[in-house]
Amino acid sequence: MEALSETLRGIAARGPLGLFIDGQWRASTGDRTVDVIAPHSEERLLCYTESSQADTEAAIAAARSAFDNGPWPQLSPQERSVVLKRVAEHLRARMPELAEAWTGQVGATIGFSKRASQQAPDLFDYYADLIATYAFVEPRVRPKGGRVHVVQEPVGVVGVVGAITPWNAPLVLLCYKVAAALAAGCTVVAKPSPETPIDAYILAECISTAGVPDGVFNLLPAGREVGEQLIRHPHVDKVSFTGSTQAGRSIGIACAERLARVGLELGGKSAAIVLEDTDLAKVLPTLVPYSMPIAGQVCFSLTRVLLPAQRREEILQAYCAALSAVKLGDPFAADTGMGPLALGRQLERVQSYIAKGKAEGARLVMGGGRPAHLSRGFFVEPTVFAEVTPDMTIAREEIFGPVVSFIDYHDEADLIAKANASDYGLHGTIYSKDAERAYRIARRVRIGSHAINGMWVDISMPFGGFKHSGIGREGGIEGLHAFLETKTVYLS
Repeated sequence: MEALSETLRGIAARGPLGLFIDGQWRASTGDRTVDVIAPHSEERLLCYTESSQADTEAAIAAARSAFDNGPWPQLSPQERSVVLKRVAEHLRARMPELAEAWTGQVGATIGFSKRASQQAPDLFDYYADLIATYAFVEPRVRPKGGRVHVVQEPVGVVGVVGAITPWNAPLVLLCYKVAAALAAGCTVVAKPSPETPIDAYILAECISTAGVPDGVFNLLPAGREVGEQLIRHPHVDKVSFTGSTQAGRSIGIACAERLARVGLELGGKSAAIVLEDTDLAKVLPTLVPYSMPIAGQVCFSLTRVLLPAQRREEILQAYCAALSAVKLGDPFAADTGMGPLALGRQLERVQSYIAKGKAEGARLVMGGGRPAHLSRGFFVEPTVFAEVTPDMTIAREEIFGPVVSFIDYHDEADLIAKANASDYGLHGTIYSKDAERAYRIARRVRIGSHAINGMWVDISMPFGGFKHSGIGREGGIEGLHAFLETKTVYLS
């Protein structure tokens, strides 16, 4: 297994760029260092110094000044659109580097990274095109006469914080927030996960090269303390967070105390519903990869499979046979279908959930251990449990690993009850030959998005969840609305 690709060796040799504040790269004034580890080899990619409290104050001050006094919020939407298009161009020029950074830091397979990284420039293009024609000013007439303008204005300084974008999809999740916030005219202080800063370094370089004014985008690679400072700071108008529900709850409480705007894209326990009439040949091509994307470290992973009890063994055997053909190993190898978990602590977490599944009476059908042929790296075998009940820990809690629970249902009422028997409500899919029935059931499942006979997440459509899966939406026009405030101006 190759430890590091040539591109990542170059990044490691160059070393970290530091902090990006007010249009300049600068060294951290802190004294705590972070090692970035390649999860497939456990080799150090680079070591950098975390942002300090003083660095965070400087970044917030730069963003505040750029919003209050700078040109960015005052530019026309069409002028901002041109700049965002340039950011997209620069990101596309660095796609090979960005894909390898994702694979090297997280362990996503290189094929997946190459495909999914394209969403980053696509997001900047999408929001550039959207604001070029979006009606930020809507003339209205009062019922009894008189003219009014309803104006959409940028919410202010946005702290993209908190683990605060997470480590599993560091580039794409950051761009969902940054592209929409910049399109709205906001300024941003971004805090990527400390374990995966490389993508954010490259994004900052692209933003700078594209001509975004100084102070509009600021980057602070750091841990939880900087996140706490950002979410509680009176000069940060909105916090936009993607990460765990536990962390999101704490952030929501902190923002509520000072009535700051907040967007939370949190955990999931998504269900794939297989109806009785399903043709398995049309199910497996999406169910297998999307039940364990990035080794199951994606919020919308289909980690619960609800299947008719009378077809359990048939479906289970077909699924496990297809999963067995997925090669586990070096994520840089073209034929690898699944790489490692991203972090050593994540491996320990997943192993503890597998142990809970066994202890609580679920039937282990496949996997459950460390792969014998991989002596290093944070690898765990794809793991399948059957005869899982909704009250079991592995059916209720987000594991964030390659662990799938098969849950029997007996009729439609039982199916809907079990699909909704979750604290989460993010995403799901339903397979059936009867599209009308599938749609009717999809409408009764309390989740933010539901696919029928496939699996899609489209950047031009809203994404987010019900219940403990978050507050607000990202993507689509709703993603732009998240960074706007409504003002009513009475003209007469």
